[in-house]
Amino acid sequence: MPLPFAGIDGCRGGWIVARWDGNANLRLMRVAAVADVFDAPQPPVTAAVDMPIGLPERIGAKGRAPERLVRPLLGKRQSSVFSVPSRAAVMAGIGDGDESERYRAACAAARASSDPPRAVAKQCFHLFPKIAEVDLLLRNRPELCNQLVECHPEVAFFVMNGQRALELPKKVHNRPHPPGLDLRIRLLEAWGIPTDLLNEQNARALGAGLDDLVDACACAVSARRMSDGKALSFPDPPERDAFGLPVAIVA
Repeated sequence: MPLPFAGIDGCRGGWIVARWDGNANLRLMRVAAVADVFDAPQPPVTAAVDMPIGLPERIGAKGRAPERLVRPLLGKRQSSVFSVPSRAAVMAGIGDGDESERYRAACAAARASSDPPRAVAKQCFHLFPKIAEVDLLLRNRPELCNQLVECHPEVAFFVMNGQRALELPKKVHNRPHPPGLDLRIRLLEAWGIPTDLLNEQNARALGAGLDDLVDACACAVSARRMSDGKALSFPDPPERDAFGLPVAIVA
């Protein structure tokens, strides 16, 4: 059956994908690479990924325009939006070398391309391979820019919650917070996502956390809103990076 919308969320060693028809049919899967989503026999019409698209050559104190625009909307959840470093910093931090050496190289590149100079947070550094994967995919296959947009689950939930920030976190001290996860699952259900698959058993089977499944479904809602012409864009219109990739969070 056609599943035209896809939400993509990074997990350890791969990506969780929520394929959705906009109604009662949802499929959750794990893929090794984002390209696999589009190389499938029936690729999605629209997909939204929780990963930055469009990397700056230089970066200011509060990140790209998308980060600066969405943080004030999220209340206590704004810390979930990290500042994306420059492309030079990301590329310096990937590869097969020693991790500590790559981290030092990334921090040096980040300081040289930021104002004021700042290093890279370790949490962000560990996302560099996935950031680079999406960046290189879209640079090599620019036609996918019409199908794949950047989103952020907490911004998606902000929209689903009537443009109100969620009070409850989904994690506390880096552990799942059931009340926050339940709140998000209820919002997904209200927006038409079948939620019977959103449980710990399915998460373990996919080698991911329940929050990864929930976030992928939130991205799928953003993908459908994009396809329907109803999505919000931060900024609107999107900016463009040096390679012409759009720079905007869509929800």
